[in-house]
Amino acid sequence: MRTHRIRIAAAAAATAAVLSLTACQGSGGGTRDEGRASSPATATPTTQAPAATPTSAPASAPTDTDASGSKSTSPQGTAEAPAPGKNNGKGKGEGGGKNTTGTPDTADTADTADRPCDASAVRVVYSPLSRPLNHAMLTVTNTGRTACSAYHAPVLRLDDGQAAVAVDRGSKPQAVVTLFPGESAYAAMILSAADGSGNHGRTSKKLTVWFAPRDDAGSAGGPAVLKLPAGTYTDSTTRVTYWQSSMEDALS
Repeated sequence: MRTHRIRIAAAAAATAAVLSLTACQGSGGGTRDEGRASSPATATPTTQAPAATPTSAPASAPTDTDASGSKSTSPQGTAEAPAPGKNNGKGKGEGGGKNTTGTPDTADTADTADRPCDASAVRVVYSPLSRPLNHAMLTVTNTGRTACSAYHAPVLRLDDGQAAVAVDRGSKPQAVVTLFPGESAYAAMILSAADGSGNHGRTSKKLTVWFAPRDDAGSAGGPAVLKLPAGTYTDSTTRVTYWQSSMEDALS
């Protein structure tokens, strides 16, 4: 009987030992719970959103204006030269504010406008006219660098004549004609009487043109000598007008 009890006690002790060992293995992490298998450790990759599509670059780089007024059209700031004639941002336009029309400033000509024109700085042209009949036009153009005044009427001589051609006193203008460089004055010539009433008719070949000074005494400078067209007929009625500012005024 005693032996039977000992066996029961030994079996109980063995069972307790087995249970104790099982509990230790479960708490140490070495035994896997078959009913709760873990998922693989590999992480599911996330899908990366596509990069934003870059917008098209502008056709030309932005234009900036620097402190000098020049325009920069590159990232490096390369300056673009201002267009000719435009303000460059420095307070002066093309030409520096000077007169660029070819007409001298008033201040530059104040001392020379009273100078009479003379053959050394002008060009004189003789032009026959078909209408009015027996008329011709004298055109004087200032080819110099300063202004001059065409005073009174031209002093004319035909060929080697001693007497000057008569002046039409009724053609005197209201003001003296002043010529700036490049400008012209005009005087009309009546060559002969249209009705043939003139005397001493002849064919003239040469015309000498002198310029009058301000006081109309004598002549200013040297003359211009012109060769007349063949068959230029003159007579005692030949005369010339005062210098005018237009052909219309000379013919009127």
